[in-house]
Amino acid sequence: MENDDIVWSIINKSFCSYKVNTKTQRFCRNEYNITGLCNRSSCPLANSKYATVREEDGICFLYMKTVERSGFPKNTWEKVKLSKNLEKALKQINEQLLYWPGFVKQKCKQRLLKITQYLIRMRKLRLRRQKKLVPIRKKQERRENRREEKALVAARLDTAIEKELLERLKQGTYGDIYNFAPVAFKKAIDEEEISDEEEAEEVEEEEMINDEMDEELLRELEEEDDEDAEVQYVEAGSDFESEEEDEEQEIEACSKSAKKSVPAVKSARAKSKVEIEYELEDAPRSRQKGKKLM
Repeated sequence: MENDDIVWSIINKSFCSYKVNTKTQRFCRNEYNITGLCNRSSCPLANSKYATVREEDGICFLYMKTVERSGFPKNTWEKVKLSKNLEKALKQINEQLLYWPGFVKQKCKQRLLKITQYLIRMRKLRLRRQKKLVPIRKKQERRENRREEKALVAARLDTAIEKELLERLKQGTYGDIYNFAPVAFKKAIDEEEISDEEEAEEVEEEEMINDEMDEELLRELEEEDDEDAEVQYVEAGSDFESEEEDEEQEIEACSKSAKKSVPAVKSARAKSKVEIEYELEDAPRSRQKGKKLM
């Protein structure tokens, strides 16, 4: 305690790098200060037994300093992680600061409550849409546009030169005198292989399409031939039936006419008589008349 009083007397009356004086109050910029005010009870340098609450990446920690750790500056502060639930975090503070002064315990709880409140507000603001103001720098934009145009022109020149050199190299104008970097040549060969593969794929696709079209045309022609054959078969069948009917009708008409003509012939034969004159050699120039019925 004597050392703490000496430190506070020096800080209070003389210079302190963490102290900020205003017209009404004095503030402390030390990150371990529990209240942010510059006074004897809340000074982290003038108290050998001290505790505070800090937030790191949305997680609250309880920092504790004791007299036994004052000889080891690296291990001066003991760090305890607090729960995200406020009630559990307050219980942890009560357990860790069981025999500590009431002022430190109460200020740690108040600080934990403030930190949880501003963390909740931060989460809500992140979820909410916010407008972002972006400054417009006209001079910088003009400079960047000019540089982009110059870079495009240079890139075009480089590509044109590279193509011309590759064409000359393929034609064999340089021969084996110069040693060129094989990277560009390999790149050009790969590009040609890719283009050849693409052309071969296009040709195969066209052949496949043509084969499909030919198959479809053949199918359509076969279907049309089948339809024509069916129509011709139907017409031939109908013609054959009509011919058979005509022949039957003719046969019936002939039979009827034959039946009618037979008795007429018989009657004509019965009624017709022919007279024949003939001479005999024995008879002396005499004529004998004979009659023969036909």
